[in-house]
Amino acid sequence: MSFKTSGPQDLKTTRFLASEHVRKRADFELIYKTGFKRSGRLMTMFTREREAGPARLGIAATRKMGAAVERNRAKRLVRELFRHHKPAAALDVVVVPRRELLDASSDRIEAEFLLLLSRHPSTRPRPVAQDAGSLRVGPS
Repeated sequence: MSFKTSGPQDLKTTRFLASEHVRKRADFELIYKTGFKRSGRLMTMFTREREAGPARLGIAATRKMGAAVERNRAKRLVRELFRHHKPAAALDVVVVPRRELLDASSDRIEAEFLLLLSRHPSTRPRPVAQDAGSLRVGPS
C-alpha cells in the first residue's frame, strides 16, 4: 500500500483495534441479512448501521480465493484500507474479497473500497411517523 504515516502519534490514531473487529458468526449473519450489499470487480461489501460504538470490519476470504497465503494477503490489504479510511459513523462493514483483488494495484483497490463504502444509504432521509395515519420524510 502507498500509505505513509507522519510519525508515532499518527500511527496510534490509525491502529486497528480489537473493538473494531467483527468476529462472531451471529454478527456476520446479521450483517448479511439486514445490511446493504454492494458489489464491485474486486470485492463485495456489506454494511449495516449500529446504534453506537466504533466502526467495525469483518473480512470473509473464502477458499475459492486461493491458498492461505493469498487469503491472508487479501485480508491484510483490506485491513489496511479500513485502518486508513475508518468511517466516522457506527457502521459494521464486511468485505468479501475476490481473486482479482490480489492482482490489482493499491490505487485501484483503494478507489473501489471508497466507492463501495460511499454508497451506504445512511445519508438518505428516512420516513418518520408523526401519527399512525401519516408519514413524512425527515432526518433520523
